[in-house]
Amino acid sequence: MTRRLHPQTVLAWLATLLFCLPIYLALVNAFKDQKQILANPAAPPAPFTFGNIARAIQRPDMLIQVGLINSVVVTAASVVILVPLASALSFYITERSPRVKGVLLALFALGLMVPPQVVLLPIVGLLQTVGLQHTYLGLILANVGGGYLSFAVFVYVGFLRGVPREVIEAARVDGAGDLRVWWQVVFPMVRPATATVAIFLGLWVWNDFLNPLFILGPLKGQTITTGVYLSLGTYSTDYGQLFGIMFLAAIIPVIGYLVSQREFIHGLMSGASK
Repeated sequence: MTRRLHPQTVLAWLATLLFCLPIYLALVNAFKDQKQILANPAAPPAPFTFGNIARAIQRPDMLIQVGLINSVVVTAASVVILVPLASALSFYITERSPRVKGVLLALFALGLMVPPQVVLLPIVGLLQTVGLQHTYLGLILANVGGGYLSFAVFVYVGFLRGVPREVIEAARVDGAGDLRVWWQVVFPMVRPATATVAIFLGLWVWNDFLNPLFILGPLKGQTITTGVYLSLGTYSTDYGQLFGIMFLAAIIPVIGYLVSQREFIHGLMSGASK
């Protein structure tokens, strides 16, 4: 007896294949030479070569090395600031009255509703006024505000609803202040939320293109995403080297996800059960 496939299952598989197709093309073309790529981009690498990755690493402008270091620094600094800031703000919001809580969440919702492109030029003008334009500090501060912080706040507020009030009240009875309650009681209890927020924000900051391009400028500095853009030729493009750069740019986010995937999945399951 043959099992009949439902239309929803077929559509789900087709959607999965469409999402996986760009990843497959980037992966196989990173290990093929230029002629193989132009002849058939979808074919597997035969023969297999590491020449693209070697030439990407050996570029005279050190695009890979500089771009990866800058991206790691910007991403790590942004996440390290955003995670405790959003967690503390979320704890403060949950401790307020329902009316004040609703007003504060509405204000943070604006950060999710307003497209980042709308506020990009005002941010650039503000950074130029305070002397932080074309600096990595300005880029990090631009990442701290806006939709990144709003997203983190909403995730933490959702998780904080599951923190028992008795634990917080017991800590206050023992003489702990709000800062100590947040750091020693609340923050450790929302560790799955922290992993979820850190992974999402880390990927968003790492893959961001417009902020580094406009804030740093094409000649003042680069992250790995703007480095990929600079590697495109004006009249011709070395696709082999380009795919090699893209492969190297994806290694660090993949490693970061594999390291923290357990907490990330726990966070998603905890959020789904609330």
